[in-house]
Amino acid sequence: MQEVKNTQRALVRIGYDGSVHKTFRGPQAYARFENEVRVLRHLESRDCGFVPRLLEADEAALKIITTNCGSRVEQVNAERLKELFAELETFGVRHDDPEIRNITYRPTDGRFCIIDFEFAAILDEAPGGARPPAPTLRWSGLSHIGHVRTNNEDTFLALEFDGREVRYLGKTGEASSQRTDFAFAVSDGMGGANSGEFASRITKDKITHLLPKGFRLAVPGPQSGYDATLRELFGAIHYDLLKLGQSYEECRGMGTTLSLAWLTPGWIYFGHIGDSRIYHLPPEGGIRQLTHDHSHVGWLRRNGRINEREAREHPMRNLLNQALGAEHQFIDPQFGALPCAPGDRYLLCSDGLTEGLWDRQLDEIVRGTADLPVAQRLVDAALANSGRDNITALVVEALSP
Repeated sequence: MQEVKNTQRALVRIGYDGSVHKTFRGPQAYARFENEVRVLRHLESRDCGFVPRLLEADEAALKIITTNCGSRVEQVNAERLKELFAELETFGVRHDDPEIRNITYRPTDGRFCIIDFEFAAILDEAPGGARPPAPTLRWSGLSHIGHVRTNNEDTFLALEFDGREVRYLGKTGEASSQRTDFAFAVSDGMGGANSGEFASRITKDKITHLLPKGFRLAVPGPQSGYDATLRELFGAIHYDLLKLGQSYEECRGMGTTLSLAWLTPGWIYFGHIGDSRIYHLPPEGGIRQLTHDHSHVGWLRRNGRINEREAREHPMRNLLNQALGAEHQFIDPQFGALPCAPGDRYLLCSDGLTEGLWDRQLDEIVRGTADLPVAQRLVDAALANSGRDNITALVVEALSP
């Protein structure tokens, strides 16, 4: 195959049959893969004839194979360029980068085409709408002290909000996202007997004041500016924890992990720091960890140096190099955006859950059926297998509108 692009973000090669093979890598590779697949399938359903057609999507390898839309062009009239991207919007998709670098020329029919939909936004799932239909969300959450600890430093939050206020939700529930966005979070406190309580209080306060500012951002998706809102939120919590630790001796070194998922119609935005986790379970099967464990062991696992079993048994598995507060002068949280459609499930959990359960067990339990809420089943299974730490599980499922 002929290599035509090799960057930190993607490897693109042309097959002998002319098909285009694109492998995603680098920052937000999974999210970019998921979004391009979703957008291409949407455009095919609308019979859009001037974009690549998806032939194959390999989630494990983060690779897609598409038809060939010709070669990139060097020159296009500015008015014609504007017309091309406006025509794309009639098929319900807005390109994030409406520039000549995303235009090709197909000589078979003399047609200009549009490519590269990693960050494109689907404007509507039905003609006439400005956004995808708002799904109904179902959630269940539970936190347990475990068999060994004398206090529970884990906590979870389930919230719904609009542009004016935040409302706290119960441990289980179901609600439409037609008029509100939702936020779900898990944190694991450290340092000080009341660290979990303090971290939870500060987190709730900051979310209440800051998340409504980002409600229904003008352009949904990765280009919406969601990361600026989440960065401000994480920074504010970090500052307050540091300030508390510097002001009171009993709070010195206090900190927390935080994994937060913000669901708005068509998208999930997430922010994360520490070793709590967010998993994505797509409707077609499988489970993928969206967040990075901020530890040396997490780095080893991400880079293929060790496997899941070795990571669970590593002597440094509980040593974090990133957390909110905890006397860290600088932090670098992870932020990401992912398309969200009916059938998608998300699991947010503390490390106490993953200490007791393998990823395949998490997948089986979340997708299983029983009378008990799924969070209860996860916590019960982790308690049966381990229970040496506090255990928290929070599961969210997007249902049909």
